[in-house]
Amino acid sequence: MTVHWFTPEGMLQPAPYHHVAVGTGSRHVYVSGQVARLSDGTPVAPEDLAGQVAQALRNTATGLAGAGATFEDVVRLTFYVTQWLPEKLHDFMAGIEAVADEIGVPLPMPPASLIGVEALFDDDVLVEVEATAVVD
Repeated sequence: MTVHWFTPEGMLQPAPYHHVAVGTGSRHVYVSGQVARLSDGTPVAPEDLAGQVAQALRNTATGLAGAGATFEDVVRLTFYVTQWLPEKLHDFMAGIEAVADEIGVPLPMPPASLIGVEALFDDDVLVEVEATAVVD
C-alpha cells in the first residue's frame, strides 16, 4: 500500500474520515470533479443528495480504476455540495455508506473536505467529488 491514513492524537475524533494521509508512491492520479451523471450524460437521482453522492463516487471509482488506482490509494477527497446546511449531513453520509462496499470506499474515508457552494455547473447537480491518489 502506498498510502497510510491516520488521525494524530489531539485532532478531532471520531470523524468519518482520517485527518492525514502520507503517500509514498511515484505516480500521482488526479480525478476531476465527478457528478451524478451516467457516461452518456443522463442525470442520476435528481433532487436526491444521497443518490447523487453515491453515483458521483461510482464515477470517481471508474476514473481511479482507469488510472490503475482504487480508493485505497486516495490521499484526498474534496466534496462540493450545493446549498449546504448541516441538516444535510445524514443524507450525504447515507450516499457514502450506500456504495462503500460496492466500490471499495474505506470507512473512515481518506482525508476529505466538504465545501458548501451556491451552485455547480448545472441546476440538477447537487454534489461534485474530486480525488487525488498516489500509486507505485
